[in-house]
Amino acid sequence: MINAKLLQLVINASNDGIVVAEQEGDDNILIYVNQAFETLTGYSAVDILYRDCRFLQAGERDEPALAVIRTAIAQGLPCRQVLRNYRKDGSAFWNELSITPVFNEADQLTYFIGIQKNVSKQVEAEQRVIALEAELALAQAEINLLKSDRRP
Repeated sequence: MINAKLLQLVINASNDGIVVAEQEGDDNILIYVNQAFETLTGYSAVDILYRDCRFLQAGERDEPALAVIRTAIAQGLPCRQVLRNYRKDGSAFWNELSITPVFNEADQLTYFIGIQKNVSKQVEAEQRVIALEAELALAQAEINLLKSDRRP
């Protein structure tokens, strides 16, 4: 069996943020964060342990991915969504959040494990492609309009 010290080393070696949240009613209280999570968010464990993880949304609670996550948590189901969060300095970042419920011996939901993968570069690239496609469609429409104006 793996010992606690080795497990801590393994988890802190991850490039992805890893958190453990305790399920308390509607709250998900962070009881563990790894070093990658601290690096990704700019928050130290001291800043955020024993707080609900909602602070990462900086008040933006209407994001569609959050509704999916809330439903999964309420139903005790695993889930994976891409959502925008905010670092301690206020800068936004995109992450793919994968949550997995943990049940105790009595089959009661007690914890969630969350793994955050920084996907900011991918999301920003996708947004640029969408913007360029829109510009191209507009330019094509303008060309078509000019062509139709020249016809007798």
